[in-house]
Amino acid sequence: MNPLLSRLQPYPFERLRALTQDIKPPAALRPISLGIGEPKHPTPAFIQETLTAALPGLASYPATAGSPALREAMAAWLRRRYGVEVDPATQILPVNGSREALFALAQTVIDPTRDRAEGGPVVLCPNPFYQIYEGAALLAGAEVAFANSRPDRNFAPDWASVPEAVWRRTQLVYVCSPGNPTGAVMPLDEWRQLFELSDRHGFVIASDECYSEIYFRDEPPLGGLEAAVKLGRGDFRRLISFTSLSKRSNVPGMRSGFVAGDAQLVKSFLLYRTYHGSAMSPVVQQASIAAWGDEQHVAENRALYRRKFELVTPMLAEVLDVRLPDAGFYLWAGVPGSDTEFARGLLAQYNVTVLPGSFLARETPAGNPGAGRIRMALVAEVEECLEAARRIVAYVRSLPR
Repeated sequence: MNPLLSRLQPYPFERLRALTQDIKPPAALRPISLGIGEPKHPTPAFIQETLTAALPGLASYPATAGSPALREAMAAWLRRRYGVEVDPATQILPVNGSREALFALAQTVIDPTRDRAEGGPVVLCPNPFYQIYEGAALLAGAEVAFANSRPDRNFAPDWASVPEAVWRRTQLVYVCSPGNPTGAVMPLDEWRQLFELSDRHGFVIASDECYSEIYFRDEPPLGGLEAAVKLGRGDFRRLISFTSLSKRSNVPGMRSGFVAGDAQLVKSFLLYRTYHGSAMSPVVQQASIAAWGDEQHVAENRALYRRKFELVTPMLAEVLDVRLPDAGFYLWAGVPGSDTEFARGLLAQYNVTVLPGSFLARETPAGNPGAGRIRMALVAEVEECLEAARRIVAYVRSLPR
């Protein structure tokens, strides 16, 4: 058995089940879960129809690199969305959702034989973070280091807090912008800082951008490739971005996304994935071409989220430390007392599930930046989210002062 498996920590939802397994919520209140970030809006009909029409493609083995038409559709989307030009033949690779690609990239780029004299390779993550980053690093034989998110920075990670000795050993940095769970978008000045550090130390930047199309202000979030072009780095050296249809188009079950960036990184990643056996189904490829080519359904989807956040955020702000995020579909709220006890009490009294923030972060010398906060996924229909908000307000007001 691979001994590195023993280094993996339980997934946040496993910890949540263990935390609440003894609780019997009131049967009179129907359960409402804000715990899991799974899109609940309907999948657009035209995507379903394209998928069905493409079923004869099941008779063919797919190429790991995907079809030229698919890569062209992805490149065209990058051009429209970010004003970025990439070569579809060398700088784009379709993936089966961003999750497996984020994991696989670490296995591609980490050299466990490097930096042994100083303690071995490091993968740097924001904290709190998407747990795939940590698992990918550990199973690649690396140590995980963290840049804590700070409330005074709109919950963006504080890259300046990372010691120089850690930067010297860093081989891969995971960036999540818009962030999960905080919703923070990384500005251009911070991209400049990371690029300069990458030039100095030679690490790869993996930019996780799966929430990029759900935003609440007029200007869409800045992307990593876009930042690189603005800063004169049109070759995207040591940069690879990850994009997914799951949230954008409400097709999490389709498992479709792509990576784009540094041509040499894409070439190496393609080699790894060819052996890994992770080609995208021809059926999913056809539906993906249709999805990347249409923006109307994305705008409609974004409007639904905007409506929910406009209604729910002010209600919760009356009793919790919470404000509208830059983007994404989470509210990252400060709660009175312990985040785990808050989650237990809310479920026990009002049958609403939320995820304790401490489960999404790790302890550091500066503490656990998720402690005292909860993550709420506003993925259900408007009325269900409003009902959950009403119950949360009632619960907080029932707590002793």
